[in-house]
Amino acid sequence: MSKVWSNRFDSSLNPFIDEFNASISFDKKLIIEDIDCSIAHAKMLGKTKVISSNESVKIVKGLETIKQDFIAGKFCPGAPSEDIHYCIEEKLINLIGETGKKLHTGRSRNDQVGTDIRLWLRKKIDVIDILIVKLQNSLLSIAESNIYTLIPGYTHMQRAQPLSLAHHLLAYLEMFQRDRERLKEVRSRVNISPLGAAALAGTKIKIDRYFTAEELGFQNIYKNSIDAVSDRDFCIEFASTSALIMSHLSRISEEIILWVTDEFSFAKLTDKCATGSSLMPQKKNPDVPELIRGKTGRVYGNLHALLTIVKGLPLSYNKDFQEDKEPIFDTVDTISACLKAMTILLNEGIEFNVEKLMDSVHNDFSNATDLADYLVVKKVPFRKAYQIVGDIVKYCLTKEILFKDLDLEEFQKFHSEFKEDIFEKLNPMNVVKSRNSLGGTGFDQVEVEVNKWKKKLLI
Repeated sequence: MSKVWSNRFDSSLNPFIDEFNASISFDKKLIIEDIDCSIAHAKMLGKTKVISSNESVKIVKGLETIKQDFIAGKFCPGAPSEDIHYCIEEKLINLIGETGKKLHTGRSRNDQVGTDIRLWLRKKIDVIDILIVKLQNSLLSIAESNIYTLIPGYTHMQRAQPLSLAHHLLAYLEMFQRDRERLKEVRSRVNISPLGAAALAGTKIKIDRYFTAEELGFQNIYKNSIDAVSDRDFCIEFASTSALIMSHLSRISEEIILWVTDEFSFAKLTDKCATGSSLMPQKKNPDVPELIRGKTGRVYGNLHALLTIVKGLPLSYNKDFQEDKEPIFDTVDTISACLKAMTILLNEGIEFNVEKLMDSVHNDFSNATDLADYLVVKKVPFRKAYQIVGDIVKYCLTKEILFKDLDLEEFQKFHSEFKEDIFEKLNPMNVVKSRNSLGGTGFDQVEVEVNKWKKKLLI
């Protein structure tokens, strides 16, 4: 098949180079967006009288036919077409004749490609946002049922202070909410039209860039034609935001992997989201969170690839930009799948061992800070109280006992201000309940936050 530019050349491409140059194998994913872009452009050409109204209508109808044929499975773009843009144009010319050759008036593949990828990514960002909300709702549902379930809180992977399990899970809702806010910001920069910038310098053809922008739902147009065709910041921003989404998914995955170990036993996997071993019959493997954790590296790699592609590129458009699509396509596919998988895991695949969780916070020194705070309330300076509690911990370790195993007389050996109420104050439920500062793990605070999230997550 001859190329649209072949008259300029004396000989045909080497077959391998022809295949090497082609992008149809992956940019066919943009077919709907490319058709929509071309429909808007054709309408604009008719409106500005660059082509006649009849020609404009004929082109639009032809493009709509191609779109419907594709949706119905009657049209499957692929080789030998070089890319989806030429593929659609060739199909249009075959369908409506010479009039189809007028479609590309006043534009270049450079601004066409930039428009297509923005249209595609804009849709995907909206879908990803909905997937995040679904995940947040799953986390919220578990949280609402476990406000009064306690879980050890950790710093440096060492027992620190007891927490409400709901409070722990709400931390992830906050992370994913920041992801949504970042996606919204990215979308605003995706939603700018490069169409009409042509190859790099604009065009002498009488076009209306604001018309095509409005037709395609863009909020604005690029003000500089060179920047319009050479900007891939939005791709990198999206990949960066996606990397953060994956980091949050990976963090909760890591915790789930730990929680379902025999060593922790804070939760167990159901049969719906776990697999067994080919050798060891007793195993139930956390495949879902492990895969999510592993796929995080894949998305990080896509971000690095995009940063490397644009590094040092001279203005304006370069063939290097053909390599921007696969990392973006893969990133969208990966985070979408991971968000869906984590949501299913939370809904169907994990059950918390409430009894084990409650037992665990009764058998450690995570109430040590509360022991110090008890003395602070009695007007003992915090640093002195801290040292006293350190001595008590050391004493308990020597005797292989916990605070709850001490009697009042033993407490009073360390400070006379200890009274009978110390045992009630050290009860883990009371420890958590007392942490009622704004944003704290106290039950009243957690209930308030749960109710706020229930209102916030209404789609």
